[in-house]
Amino acid sequence: MNDPATEHTPAALEGLRVIDLATLFAGPLAATLLGDFGADVIKVEHPTRPDPSRGHGPGKDGVGLWWKLLGRNKRTVTLDLSTPGGRDVLLRMAAEADVVIENFRPGTLEKWRLGWDELSAANPRLVLARVTGFGQLGPYARRPGFGTLAEAMSGFAAITGEPDGPPTLPPFGLADSIAALTTAYAVMAALAGRDRTGRGQVVDMAIIEPMLTVLGPQPIWYDQLGYVQPRTGNRSANNAPRNTYRTADGRWVAVSTSAQSVAERVMRLVGRAELIERDWFASGAGRARHADELDEAVGSWIARHDRATVLAAFERAEAAIAPVYDIRDVMADEQYRALGSITEVKDDELGTVRMQNVLFRLSATPGAIKWAGRPHGADTDAVLAGLGLTAGEIAALREEGAL
Repeated sequence: MNDPATEHTPAALEGLRVIDLATLFAGPLAATLLGDFGADVIKVEHPTRPDPSRGHGPGKDGVGLWWKLLGRNKRTVTLDLSTPGGRDVLLRMAAEADVVIENFRPGTLEKWRLGWDELSAANPRLVLARVTGFGQLGPYARRPGFGTLAEAMSGFAAITGEPDGPPTLPPFGLADSIAALTTAYAVMAALAGRDRTGRGQVVDMAIIEPMLTVLGPQPIWYDQLGYVQPRTGNRSANNAPRNTYRTADGRWVAVSTSAQSVAERVMRLVGRAELIERDWFASGAGRARHADELDEAVGSWIARHDRATVLAAFERAEAAIAPVYDIRDVMADEQYRALGSITEVKDDELGTVRMQNVLFRLSATPGAIKWAGRPHGADTDAVLAGLGLTAGEIAALREEGAL
């Protein structure tokens, strides 16, 4: 009988091989998400120009910390795709892979004779995910594209910020992260399609599109009503009270009343039950039109109590509230701790690092972080040897400048 304690349960994506040719940030993060659930991800970087994420943001002892997150669960190899040797090696890698993720400008792979025609000829079952700012076709296709441009062009910046302030961009890679999640989903959809047809296909991911989708019903509002959503700061056009409020001890909380019953509980809690009887209070839109009055009622009550008292009172009243956290609070929070949202990973360069855990929990085939981002090219020789290249062939490629 098998011992359950020692029996190996394959990860959800074990046996899937992904070649990550992408940089900054949507494509690589999509590959990370696949690697978290068992895919064998091979990160390909230029021999002399590593992925720029290695140098983004703070580092420690010369080691980029963002890369430790973005490069986790990936084997790292160096390869110059513009050289004959580099091209040949990539085609050999693609022949044994399931997925290639790239984010070069449209036409770049084709210039190197590594476009879809060549890749699919090497492996008809391959899925090629092409992640670019504007997609593979259209008048903007060849423009350089970054997440910031998607945050601007999608309409996100236009509705973010105070009504009398400028459009506001997020201080992190929001559009790239949303595109990464969408790319991982698209890859899995393409692989499911392959299971039915026996053939791979191209995923054309334009970073401007997922951002547009998560903004909600704005296109249909405009189409049917001519409505253009304005900037409302922390307020919502759909319900109130909805805002951040400062407590007596100088801290902040966020309150949401999307449900009518919650809005009523909040008003009773803050001693303003009479507002519930107003005709306009019966709908979220009606409450939103009286946001000033509702904010004053809620804000003045919260301002008289410290944050611990406010949170406890709202919890007893079953009203929706959350403390406004910075990263120090996140790292200490008991709910995040219960979920294991932040986990420790052993690392050869930095000892132990803490980072976000895998995105969700699977009961039978959970994801795992096997290692943090590895040094530039650390696995080149091992990966190429696994393709059948001899030590002499690897040395010749290195001499050519392909590695």
